[in-house]
Amino acid sequence: MPLDINSASFFKSVFNLADLPQDNFPQLAFAGKSNVGKSSLINVLCNQKKLAQISKTPGKTRALNFFLINNKIYFVDLPGYGYAKVSKEFRQMWGDLIEGYLKSRQPLRGVVFVVDIRHAPTEEDLQLKAFLNYHNLNYITVLTKSDKLSAAERAQNLSLFEEALQSDNFVTFSAVSKEGKNKILGWIKGLL
Repeated sequence: MPLDINSASFFKSVFNLADLPQDNFPQLAFAGKSNVGKSSLINVLCNQKKLAQISKTPGKTRALNFFLINNKIYFVDLPGYGYAKVSKEFRQMWGDLIEGYLKSRQPLRGVVFVVDIRHAPTEEDLQLKAFLNYHNLNYITVLTKSDKLSAAERAQNLSLFEEALQSDNFVTFSAVSKEGKNKILGWIKGLL
């Protein structure tokens, strides 16, 4: 049975770990490369079109964006990684913020690891997976933009991901058809 989302609203942007919410509501982080569809995924899960800002420009999310779900859960949209057109200092700051947040454990229940099914996993994707495993964080791998591939391309890319990530535990997702939405919400509900 998937999580039933009745309300969702933007709560706050956090640029510094000292500003994290102090209310101990469970948190689910959404992590992945820039422009893989994290914001679109959050919008579909919450049945809203403009909750999380979507941009065609990579690197738009520059803070930990907290969304209050059902007045008792946070979805946290993390800045995307792997975008080259920001300064090295800014990338380092993002990395420190994201790593500090994920390590702090706060009331973090799990991570939705978001990857674009159309592209092979990057070195940064593999590093994030290793980080999640090393720190024993619960996570689900969501392969976005599945509607953009033919059935044959999809099968081929799933094999590629199974080999690269050494796992077959994926949920394919489409913001257009909503494929995978209930599986993801079911996984989230199981963590709460």
